[in-house]
Amino acid sequence: MTPPKFTNFREVIEELDRSGSALFVDKAGVESLVIRSPYSIQYIHSYAEDSAFFLGLAEGKLRGSKCTKKSCAQVYATPRGHCMVCGSPTVWIDLPTRGRLHSWTTCHFGSEAFLKETPYNLALVEFDGANSLLLARLKDCTESDCYVGMPVEARFDPKPKYSITDIWFVPSK
Repeated sequence: MTPPKFTNFREVIEELDRSGSALFVDKAGVESLVIRSPYSIQYIHSYAEDSAFFLGLAEGKLRGSKCTKKSCAQVYATPRGHCMVCGSPTVWIDLPTRGRLHSWTTCHFGSEAFLKETPYNLALVEFDGANSLLLARLKDCTESDCYVGMPVEARFDPKPKYSITDIWFVPSK
């Protein structure tokens, strides 16, 4: 039995929920069989030098890193073990928990961790005093609410999983 054909991918998703398979026909008329295939693994991972970042999230702190070379002193919102400008070692610093929206994208599909939240916004957040941006989810707003420079503030999961999902941003009031 051939699965039903759809040109709208949302309809494909609905059919997958019903029967487990569908044919997607793209704009060029190419048919692709789409099936639902559960996938789950247990993964053991060490954060090594980045451990302080994830431990900080569990404490409600946002940690970045700063170059130890005085003539450089780059500040990274996404922590680095060594400066990307001069190569010197970095030290941990606390970043502000308020920043500004630099850019964003709305994700209509996501990994297993974010499927229940789709569509969701991913934001690049800039902070005063930092030379780089942090990528994190932006909640409590829609895509049409977002604008470059929008003030945002961090929120931390009260039940940390020691994951990047332990932090997200919301518009500042």
